[in-house]
Formats: sequence, C-alpha cells, structure tokens
Amino acid sequence: MSKMDIESAGREIRPLTNQNGRNDDESDGGFAAFLKIVSLFFIIITFPISIWLCVSMVKEYERAIIFRLGRVKKGGAVGPGLFFIIPCIDTIQVVDLRTVSFDVPPQEILTKDSVTVSVDAVVYYKIVSPYAAVCNVTNANQSTKLLASTTLRTILGTKTLQEILADREHTGEEILRQLDEATDPWGIRVERVEVKDVRLPVQLQRAMAAEAEAAREARAKVIAAEGEQKASRALKEASLIISESPSALQLRYLQTLTAISAEKNSTIVFPLPMELMNAFKKNS
Repeated sequence: MSKMDIESAGREIRPLTNQNGRNDDESDGGFAAFLKIVSLFFIIITFPISIWLCVSMVKEYERAIIFRLGRVKKGGAVGPGLFFIIPCIDTIQVVDLRTVSFDVPPQEILTKDSVTVSVDAVVYYKIVSPYAAVCNVTNANQSTKLLASTTLRTILGTKTLQEILADREHTGEEILRQLDEATDPWGIRVERVEVKDVRLPVQLQRAMAAEAEAAREARAKVIAAEGEQKASRALKEASLIISESPSALQLRYLQTLTAISAEKNSTIVFPLPMELMNAFKKNS
C-alpha cells in the first residue's frame, strides 16, 4: 500500500469538522459537552481511584484507536506509551502492527487439466493503517484468512497440475499480488505467500509412479543398446589393429594370463594357433 493510499484511508475515517474547525462530537450540541463535563466531574470526585481508569497504555508494536461518543478522536491513532481517556465516553480498540502468519486450510482444487488436488499455503501480512483496519472492515484478521482461501482456489484453478508442481514460487507471487490488492482498503499489506504442500489422490500417485518407472526403463534400454553399439565398434577396431601385427595377439595373451594369475586362479587357458592345425592336416 502506498503512502498516498494510507493517508486517503485515514482521511476517509477521520471525524468531520464544521466550518468553525470543531469536531463533530463538539458540534452535536450541548448534550455531548454535558456528558463530557459530567464524566470529568466524576473523575475529579473519585480521584485518585479514577486515575487507574483514565490512563491507558499501548506497547511499542501497538496502536490505539480512541472512539469518543462513537466517533474517532481527532489526532488519529495513539501510542506507544501512556495516554489519557475519559472512561464514560471513550472506548479503545488496540491494533497490533507486527507481522502475522497463518496457515491456509487445505483446499480441494480442480486444476485446469481436470485433476483434483489438495493445496495448502502460509500467508504473512501486517497492518499498516490502524484507521482502515478498524473502521473499514469488521474483523481484519478473519477477513484476510477467508480471502486468502478463496484467492488460493481461484488462482490454482486456472493452472495445470504440471504448473502447480513445477512453479510454486511464481504461483505464490501471483497469489500475493492479487491478495495484496484486495486487502489495501483494509489497511493490510501482504508480505509473503508460500505454497506449502500439494497432495495428489492415491490413484493418481500410482499412475504417475508407473509412468515414471516405464520412462526410466525405456531410457535404461536405450542407454544399454548404445553401450553395446559402442562396444562392438571398439572390438572391431581392436581386431583390425591386432590383425595388422601378429605379436599384438601374443601380448594380449600375456596380459590375460597376468589378470588370471592375480585372482589366484589355478586354471590357465592356452590358445591353440590355427596354423598348427593346418600343419597336422597337411601331414595326414
């Protein structure tokens, strides 16, 4: 809420003054003045007992709105500290200016792609205009909570399930912007909105899990096939290199024997050259 909006809200609810510059409670006639005089008279004759009813205090984080004969007292919100009131004709309403947080109850929402989900969120807000929070709305805190619930349902109803799950930060910013605009006339500034949890139906969770498992199996098969293809190409290149040098095959054989002996294996395989078999065939 801008400073101009806060000042305009304060001007709307300040007591009106007549042409002589007096408050409306003073211009109502002699009855208001009579009540004030009578109240002061009782305060004087009951002094010092009455002093405990005439002095009120608000804390550093609070402001008090004083109503005199039903009208907001001239001067605006008072506090922090001590201030004087007339018990018989003044009433006080204290407003807390600290940041307040509350959980939005889980909302059953039908998304844009016709999926039912349960979403809850947390909202942080504070009162920046005590005048507007007291005079423009019956219960500022309760009204903000109800508005947050309806805003959450409205915003998420226009999004798909994928958008809700993947872009929670943008969703929270959109809810914050719309909720802050709606609470401006109440003197409330919404500071932060966070989407806490998105709960899916059990059947939908199982379907999504099966879909993800099938996708992972498909990717695993593709990766295995690509590995076999690369391995076959490497073996082909190795065979071509070995065929170019007869001693390379003997070196490879010695490496294989070294690997077998390292594992403490008593079995040793000796390759039989095919040339030796050809020699036996010729002799026969």
